[in-house]
Amino acid sequence: MAAVTPSPDVSPVSAATTNGQFPRDSFCLNLSTLPDAGNFVLKSTLKSPHLLESPNGFYSGNGLLNGSFKKRPRNMSQSSGTDREMSSDTTHAPNGAAPTSNGEPRSNNKKRPSTDTIDYPRRRATIACEICRSRKSRCDGSRPKCRLCTELNAECIYREPGIKLDAGDKLILEHLNRIEGLLQSNLGGLGLATHSPAASNSTSEELLARSTGNMAALGLIPQMNGLGTWNNSSSNISTMPKTHTTPALHLLKMPMIRELVSRPYDPQVLLQLEMNREPLRLGTSLGLDLSNTGAYVQAFFERVNVWYACVNPYTWTTYYQTALSHGFRDGPESCIVLLVLALGHAGSEGSISQQPPDKDPPGLAYFSAAWALLPSLMTRNSLLSAQCQILAAAYLFYLVRPLEAWNVMTSASMKLQLLLGAPGRLPPHEKELSERVYWNTLMFESDLLAELDLPHSGIAPLEETVGLPGGFEDVGAESLGRDELWYFLAEIALRRLLNRVSHLIYAKTNPITSIAQLDPLVAELDFQLTQWYEGLPMPIQFPHGRVPLQNTVQTVLRLRYFACRTIIFRPYILLVLQDENLALDPNVQDNCRKCLEACIRQLEHITAHHAGHLPYLWQGALSIVSQTLLVMGATMSPSLSALLPPPHQMDIIIDDVILEIERYARLAPSLQLSAEIIREAEQRRQDWLRRAGLKV
Repeated sequence: MAAVTPSPDVSPVSAATTNGQFPRDSFCLNLSTLPDAGNFVLKSTLKSPHLLESPNGFYSGNGLLNGSFKKRPRNMSQSSGTDREMSSDTTHAPNGAAPTSNGEPRSNNKKRPSTDTIDYPRRRATIACEICRSRKSRCDGSRPKCRLCTELNAECIYREPGIKLDAGDKLILEHLNRIEGLLQSNLGGLGLATHSPAASNSTSEELLARSTGNMAALGLIPQMNGLGTWNNSSSNISTMPKTHTTPALHLLKMPMIRELVSRPYDPQVLLQLEMNREPLRLGTSLGLDLSNTGAYVQAFFERVNVWYACVNPYTWTTYYQTALSHGFRDGPESCIVLLVLALGHAGSEGSISQQPPDKDPPGLAYFSAAWALLPSLMTRNSLLSAQCQILAAAYLFYLVRPLEAWNVMTSASMKLQLLLGAPGRLPPHEKELSERVYWNTLMFESDLLAELDLPHSGIAPLEETVGLPGGFEDVGAESLGRDELWYFLAEIALRRLLNRVSHLIYAKTNPITSIAQLDPLVAELDFQLTQWYEGLPMPIQFPHGRVPLQNTVQTVLRLRYFACRTIIFRPYILLVLQDENLALDPNVQDNCRKCLEACIRQLEHITAHHAGHLPYLWQGALSIVSQTLLVMGATMSPSLSALLPPPHQMDIIIDDVILEIERYARLAPSLQLSAEIIREAEQRRQDWLRRAGLKV
């Protein structure tokens, strides 16, 4: 069988297996559908909050680029990692200008640093196949199968040059880098460091055309008409599978970990506990204090909207005035304003786990008033009513009410499917908001489906036509907040990758049966995670090292990164717990080390998770429980325990995690049970270590 040569748009493993083992999706967005760039005027009042200022000196104190900055705006075609190279047939024009259709460079009067013309060197592709590469063994390069793959009876795949992320993630990262590139290259005198990604709306039609042309030339946007589409793929592997074994309680079925619990737990028990939970009771006598609205609105735009990006700072004043004229008693504007106040109050108070249990949660009075308005909006088929539901779901996640959030979110999903199901149902000025509400809905659902066996709402297929956010239109009104997109776009890409991991490794319909089958999948997914990280703009690209971060967005992204890395490499830990002899394989041992290191990085400073408690407390807590059970099992394995910190350090880390999860226990019955499970597991682990003579 001849070796498969992938196109420049896909990575080699996926290209080699698309027609066999698993399909590859490809999402395409025509950037010409973004709002007319000529209608936008960048306002100096749009400044990124302190949490997006780079802590590593990327920006100087006056908001201009440091003189030490030498890196050109990155794009996915110029990643410098191993086995990636620039497309050899890309035409380069002076000063980074894109060529026109006749091959002549576009004129560009803006001077760029000389470093802009430096290209990354081409890398010579090795001849090692994926199996030999992952096992770090010498490959003889025989075609169609090398000697090792012949002995293992494994599929022999050779990596070829031109590796890229799948098109959906490439476009998201290109969108992020286009934002950064436009700021760096064209807005230098406007205080670059403090401007928000709202400036992603190009300052001229030429810039928009140039960006689109460059991506098309690199194969990121096929020549096509319309909003975009998936390629002819039989399934979308960037959405959560119907059935999978990703949730935390599935680990309780694994050898060694199974010894840590006194009775078997059905993975459905967490869902059942949430279904049997007492309903949320909102008293009608809650007073509505509007004396602190200014502070809560400011807190919302500085600390909350960065996670959801679904409230327009330019139209906020109009919404507030409309709500005020209605006495906050009627209409979607009133509901949106009340929910913004609820989330702003919550965001100003920090983690709900730190709030006194005998007092109402911050923002509950505003949420109660908004909740009273929701029934009349649930039956309205308008985008504003869907926006209300998404903001309500966000506050319910803050209250650690996952099933209530799911019910509200699925109603919004149905509304969006109706509104976005055919062209022309939404006016053009609502396009940007519809994209943001859509992606929030999809990410909410994916987070819930990762832990609970819930019905899918049907929102996922709309990815075929929904674009990526590009910035709210400046309508000339004073902006009371900032329009943040950096985190939002990065999280979309990471969530799609997490879904892909569940599809390719944990789906029950496609079980992994051998290490030879697992190796190329893990190598591919880890490669895509690395590309995601390298594609992040500098203000949110977190350092890998064990350094404290004052930047909330970087802190959350780093925790999400290590959670994704853990789930990618987790199968190797489970295999060694089943058969200790597998750890003799250097490749298996190395992958186990990567998994355990990622686990420890999430657990060693457990209070860092407070940075993401507004959007992720429930999801994050279950992820912590999962990683804790995994490292507990690893401490009982001779080969795996050698890859962990010393036993006394592990005891401290685990004890700190248990205490932290127990602080969350009062917030939800599913977290109460999770806290009980890991507390019992630690007691039984200590008993096991003493019986085994590994502890005095």
